[in-house]
Amino acid sequence: MISLNRILVTTDFSEFSRPALTYACALAARFDSELHLLHVCPDAAMMVPEAGGLGAVDLSSQAQECEASAIAELQKLPGGGWENNHKVVRATRVGPSFFEIIQYAKELDIDMIVIGTHGRSGLMHLLMGSVAENVVRKAPCPVLTVKPEGHQFVMP
Repeated sequence: MISLNRILVTTDFSEFSRPALTYACALAARFDSELHLLHVCPDAAMMVPEAGGLGAVDLSSQAQECEASAIAELQKLPGGGWENNHKVVRATRVGPSFFEIIQYAKELDIDMIVIGTHGRSGLMHLLMGSVAENVVRKAPCPVLTVKPEGHQFVMP
């Protein structure tokens, strides 16, 4: 029998992550699981060349601001009073998204990751890569990827 005690759903607060949250909530309710909401803030120092010597304090404060903003946004999720009847854990991390998602899943012994896809293909996929694809490849547990469009299996 499948036991899903902890389900992790990642969010970037975009429209693409909304369907993943819907699936994660449905699964968490069905299996009476703990729902973990995770937002990963990019590490500004990794995105700016030579950031180590230029304004490191400013970059650190940017990460702190991103985390504070993310925590405020996470408090609004999943919404609709769903969290009143279910256990929800909210967390933020700073760093490369796919790496932080994988680390979080390992550290907290997550049973399933639910992640939305942006549906990029071609050149955009080649240039930007895919967080979802990397998570699927490296995750320590099953991963459900949810496309923002197309057939949805959640009952109306």
